[in-house]
Amino acid sequence: MANNITQSSRQNQQTEMILRIALSIPLRAFFDYLPPAETDLNALQPGLRVKVPFGKSQRVGIIVEITAQSEISPKLLKPVQEVLDSQPWLKPRDMAFMHWAASYYQHPVGEVIVAALPVHLRKGEAALSLTETAYQLAVGVTAESLAGNAVRQKQIVNYLLEQQRAVFHSEMLERFEQPTAVLKSLLKNGMMTSADIEISPRVNQATLPAPSLNDQQRQAVDGVLASEGFAVSLIHGITGSGKTEVYLAIVKAVLQQQKQVMILVPEIALTPQLLERFQQRIGEAMVILHSGLTDRQRCLAWQQAATGLARVVVGTRSAVFTPMPELGLIVIDEEHDASFKQQEGFRYSARDMAVARAQQQKFPVVLGSATPAFETLQNVHRKTYRLFKLTQRAAGASLPKMELIDVRSVKMDAGVSPVTRRLIGEELALGNQVMIFLNRRGFAPVMSCHDCGWVGQCHRCDANLTLHAGKHKLVCHHCGYQQRQPDKCPECSSEKLFNLGQGTERVEQALQKWYADSPCVRIDHDTTRRKGSLQDKLEQVRSGESQILIGTQMLAKGHDFPNVTLVVMLDIDHGLFGTDFRAGERMAQQVLQVAGRAGRAEKSGRVLIQTHHPDHPLLQLLIHKGYDAFAETAMAERKAAAFPPFSYQALIRAEAIYADQPERFLRQARDLALQSAMAPELWGPVPAVMQRKAGQHRFHLLLQTASRKKLHEFLDIWLEQIAQLPDAKKVRWSIDIDPQDFYT
Repeated sequence: MANNITQSSRQNQQTEMILRIALSIPLRAFFDYLPPAETDLNALQPGLRVKVPFGKSQRVGIIVEITAQSEISPKLLKPVQEVLDSQPWLKPRDMAFMHWAASYYQHPVGEVIVAALPVHLRKGEAALSLTETAYQLAVGVTAESLAGNAVRQKQIVNYLLEQQRAVFHSEMLERFEQPTAVLKSLLKNGMMTSADIEISPRVNQATLPAPSLNDQQRQAVDGVLASEGFAVSLIHGITGSGKTEVYLAIVKAVLQQQKQVMILVPEIALTPQLLERFQQRIGEAMVILHSGLTDRQRCLAWQQAATGLARVVVGTRSAVFTPMPELGLIVIDEEHDASFKQQEGFRYSARDMAVARAQQQKFPVVLGSATPAFETLQNVHRKTYRLFKLTQRAAGASLPKMELIDVRSVKMDAGVSPVTRRLIGEELALGNQVMIFLNRRGFAPVMSCHDCGWVGQCHRCDANLTLHAGKHKLVCHHCGYQQRQPDKCPECSSEKLFNLGQGTERVEQALQKWYADSPCVRIDHDTTRRKGSLQDKLEQVRSGESQILIGTQMLAKGHDFPNVTLVVMLDIDHGLFGTDFRAGERMAQQVLQVAGRAGRAEKSGRVLIQTHHPDHPLLQLLIHKGYDAFAETAMAERKAAAFPPFSYQALIRAEAIYADQPERFLRQARDLALQSAMAPELWGPVPAVMQRKAGQHRFHLLLQTASRKKLHEFLDIWLEQIAQLPDAKKVRWSIDIDPQDFYT
């Protein structure tokens, strides 16, 4: 009888307890479930992962709320199948941040919350153990202790001797091919011992002393550290002015307060370099988080940050959502960089999310750039951000001299003018290094037929196919379509095919021919696909093995090449007349970031900029008076046109196989908006700059208003309404708050 009462009491408890679950579903709602049978109800709490039935499948979700009420009858609710964690990974303040982010970017909150987890945990896998088997040699063991034919055993023994420490099993798997059997043999023979130990992030002993800071650097450090609670500080320093030294001093002080630190960088390429610099100076546990890691590596680093084992996280865009229980500072290096904005799915800005997170959790944020975004400069002007300027290059180095090379009416070879070619040769003859910048990979952007005019075009995009001569392929850089390089014209069978324009591959070929005695290295997406290849190529430059460096925007920021004295930019004119109102700003940022690679040590630097428009007023202003003067003039133009940062925008993108469907849907959405007294200014619908991409026809509708609050009040109502429109289910559509790119 007592048993029946207990069981009945538990069933009543279960029906009175409703678990509200976030699922990665493109719906703006949570889903209610009953607790699982045979579970300690007192152990259930928000932030735990659960496995639930959803339709005919199973999904991994996260408990966001425990309540006693549901709009659905408890009799119709299904029970959770399994609780996957004993402790929540996401704490209440993490959940509050995700809720805010989903609300601001008008994105399904379930997708935002679940996406905060690493892929390994999203799949429902068990959390990684933070202990792992590690191996160490027995006392006195050397390679000579082994039989002469035990080649693989000797390799492992020598590696352990080199490391002078216990080496984890995962490290052995990365270093050696299928080492398990060899390790077992060494253990069995007593050559080696093993033990399960805590996987702590590697802590390097700080080996480099901190240099003396100049007055400007010291003022920036003291100013940031003087703030209590939330504050945003912009370190606006010219290239080579020692912004990283300012970061290091601030980070070190915050770590001494027993707090964690997050450092965000725009590119994967910069994370190992920055991490190494921090490891040399700060003896704290650090991890990196970026898309180049395996799922297991990323999950381990994420867990170490979430448990507080890692004190410093260096990561790219998505690292901003990493839970860190004692987070006390976020540093965003190159804060202006466009790659901080996610361009598909959940379209957030990592920079803006970092500021929002700091504001919610009351700690400081440091933004650093030689060329700050106009939005950031406007926040400085409004006095919501504090400004610290660094106007001197470190170690007495001088700014490079910038010169415009007029290429009008000049016969070019591989995009290089005769004057530029002569000046490169002179610099190489002095034993210096030269960097050539061209933000276009491949051999040539267009292949055409001399006889009939055929042009190689992508059949899925409104774009030409780029020739990659090394692979003998024509490639679409937008959808990835590839085809073999034709020997003759597909239309008229003529063999008179020719290439228009140039990419890094073609320029590299020309440089190798002109300067055969000067080794050349190319760094772009095509040459750095293999793991570790980027670091290998950068080392070739730093060691002096390669005298000529050619590359794309991968080289534009963060790299320090002390012997590069000449930087050449081959094509920047597209930024002067771009269709996007931000084109001029991006051009100026790119020019100064690339120019900043020259003359960073004792040797003076020189920058050559080839252009067909040497008299363009904004270009003249940038070259002769610098970024501040350029920004002031360009922002005045923005203000006159009422463009951001003097207004706020949202962009509705719609695409479908048939061209009429996205346009019709956006017309319906526009007409619906115009019925509201709250409607902002509406532009469109218009075709996207590239109307057809990957077989989809694309249209845009832009909303703009002077009030961010009013824009969001309107969107909260309007987005629900347009989801019910007749054509909403016939197209794929999305909302982009604060859009940064109208091309994608």
